[in-house]
Amino acid sequence: MSDFLGTIESLADCYAEGSLQPSQVVAAHIDQIKKKEAKLGAFQHVFFEEAMEHAIAADDALANGYRLGPFHGIPFALKDIYECEGQICTHGSMVHKDRVSSFTGTIVHRLLAAGGILLGRTKTVEHAFGAWGTNQKMGSPSNPWKEDEHHIAGGSSSGSAVATAAGMAVCAIGSDTGGSVRLPAAFCGVTGLKVTEGRLECEGIMPLSQTLDTPGPITQTVADSVILFDIMAGHDGRMIDANRRDSAGIYAALAGTVAGLRLGSLSDLERSNCSDAVLASYNNALNALEEMGAIISTFCSPHSYADLADDNGIITAIEAYFNHGHLYEQADLPMDDDVRKRVLSGKAYPAYAYLEMLQQRRNKSRQFISAMQGFDAILTPTTTSTAPPLNKVDQSISPAHFTRPFNYLGLCALSVPIGLADNGLPLGIQIVARPNDEAMAVRVGNFLEKALPKIGRPN
Repeated sequence: MSDFLGTIESLADCYAEGSLQPSQVVAAHIDQIKKKEAKLGAFQHVFFEEAMEHAIAADDALANGYRLGPFHGIPFALKDIYECEGQICTHGSMVHKDRVSSFTGTIVHRLLAAGGILLGRTKTVEHAFGAWGTNQKMGSPSNPWKEDEHHIAGGSSSGSAVATAAGMAVCAIGSDTGGSVRLPAAFCGVTGLKVTEGRLECEGIMPLSQTLDTPGPITQTVADSVILFDIMAGHDGRMIDANRRDSAGIYAALAGTVAGLRLGSLSDLERSNCSDAVLASYNNALNALEEMGAIISTFCSPHSYADLADDNGIITAIEAYFNHGHLYEQADLPMDDDVRKRVLSGKAYPAYAYLEMLQQRRNKSRQFISAMQGFDAILTPTTTSTAPPLNKVDQSISPAHFTRPFNYLGLCALSVPIGLADNGLPLGIQIVARPNDEAMAVRVGNFLEKALPKIGRPN
């Protein structure tokens, strides 16, 4: 069974050598969904019959030499804000429970054209506006690392992270406006890539914040995140195969070392925001990098992460009100009350204040990137603590202290798991790189993945 629940890389290799078929792999993941979904609640809709039909077609294509690339025959899950013609797409909202997509968005088209097999659509916070991963009306996925008590999975791409971590999908697609790929990845012990603003096409994805939204992959490994990033960018499968084989393009970063890299660490003030467990794992990761020749020194941000996170939240609320406020203004509609408060808060800002915020954002981004001179990347914990129990969540605050700033600044970032706390829950580190330098983020992340002990899968 473990072979069937592999990574994109391992399954692609097995398909190439003929030791596995997509139909076997898809059947194994469907079996995992049937066993675990009632407990974990990751999926909004599943497509078992269609997935098996596509898997059998992939069997035939691969057997006859018609391989499309490394994603051909890989079962994946899709956050329920991506349009796919003929499928119900709820945006995580009860008011849209019967809404059918009239077209297929660019990224979904690319995933399917690359031979990916869609297993189902995953749960999300309503309108993707919330970092805890909770949804009052449609259900809150449960963190797979805690069997005895419902802990949050992180949001808003909660179901995508749960499905990937629990072996119900090889990988999944999320979106990240303030941490919505990285936070659930960290809380659930998988890898999440936040790409540079504008790097991937957002057409066909429900907008939360047109300024800040970024699509992103949630995967089991850093190498898988690179493959999925390439697929989402529309790169040809044969080119991806060639680049992987030759360690060319972004794949050269996976073969790179960290020796000589200058990496920025947290200031003492920022460290005070973190739990002891988070700091212990973070320090352990820094030590591993230093032992392999990386140069670690304190990075002093020109703006506090708390202020940058708040700025991100305000722009998100203003644009969320523009996109969805008409729904939350209607008291009789079955909207999530927690999200309603966030969306309606955006109504308070006049146009001149919003435009001034956008100008300040451009200025602060230039100042931050200038402050990064002499650093190859910045390292922070992804979260300030491990995932809390659902009944202990404080909806008035956000767990996105370290993630929101980098959406606001327009940078790219990668979250990778770096250990388990004493309570058995995963811990993650965030590698932040300059705009369009995803290669640096995955270079450091890939090293950490190989240098630190694997956390495995949840029981």
